[in-house]
Amino acid sequence: MGNNIIDQDLAALSDNAFRAAVIVYLLALAVSLVHYAMVHLAAESRRERARALNSAGVGASTRSKVSVGAGSGAGDNSDSTNHIDLATRDDSDLPKNLQADYIVARVRRADKFGGVAQALVWLAIAVHAAQVVLRGLAAGRFPWGNLFEYVTVVTLFAMVISAAVVQRKSVRVMWPWLLTPVVALLFYAGTNLYAETAPVVPSLQSGWFPIHVSTVSIGAGIGMLSGISSLMYLLRTWQPKGKEQGFFGVIASPLPDAQKLDSLAYRTAVWALPVFGLGVVFGAIWADAAWGRFWGWDPKETVSLMTWMLYAVYLHARATPGWRGRKAAWINVIAFATMVFNLFFINMVVSGLHSYAGLN
Repeated sequence: MGNNIIDQDLAALSDNAFRAAVIVYLLALAVSLVHYAMVHLAAESRRERARALNSAGVGASTRSKVSVGAGSGAGDNSDSTNHIDLATRDDSDLPKNLQADYIVARVRRADKFGGVAQALVWLAIAVHAAQVVLRGLAAGRFPWGNLFEYVTVVTLFAMVISAAVVQRKSVRVMWPWLLTPVVALLFYAGTNLYAETAPVVPSLQSGWFPIHVSTVSIGAGIGMLSGISSLMYLLRTWQPKGKEQGFFGVIASPLPDAQKLDSLAYRTAVWALPVFGLGVVFGAIWADAAWGRFWGWDPKETVSLMTWMLYAVYLHARATPGWRGRKAAWINVIAFATMVFNLFFINMVVSGLHSYAGLN
């Protein structure tokens, strides 16, 4: 790939697809926030019901499991059961919002909003992918030749990976946390980093260009999911399930349990480490072919290596007694922050061999 003829019609379609993708992502975010709030409200109703029943002297022996869906987590915020614990006795004397039928209906409504959010995410991903493909076809090259294109590709990989992982109803409450940074990154890219579709600069015309950038992009997308999962884990451990307090307690209430979030962060980091590391290695091979040396301590190279090392430290810390848990999670969050710093600050502010932002 690689020519100097730009198909302006395809370029215009790509730009329109970008705008459409951002709009659909915003709709998905809005619906996911409604779902998040409904899960919280259903959980609160369940807790208030339990307190009311306890004060009325209803013992555990009078309770049974009443099915309310396939593990939405909205009823008792539980990730280990597909049911919500409700008393079977006549509850007509309780306020309507504490009655079993009302809570079950609220959970089912929350599930519907979660399903709509999931569908909108997949639609947004399809439009997003079309935008990237059209950009590449318009330019006759791989569509990640400047910072605007790189951000669109990284966020696309992050969303595909997230959508593949966030399938079950019990974890759909994660969508606001995952969509917010993606929407913010795309909005910033579209308003501050946008570059017209153009041929790639000569220094990027290499067979290693698509291999290096695509591998780093996939690794960064996985790292984004891992880092955000650790961030949610830290909030959940600070506000334990059933003991949430204050504003942050309300924010934490719908989240899955800490163990599930920690496990997700770990499982994705296990993949982020080798994939991102391969991207760094491919970049070194390309550097040797282009500049006659594998490593030159260019700012981008250096911070990429730091990011990779932080992921390695996180995985080691999580397997080390005394470090697993919150300490290890903070390392993962720092790795994610370092990756974002490398994406923006290094490309936009620091001068180096990787200054291909396309902002000038």
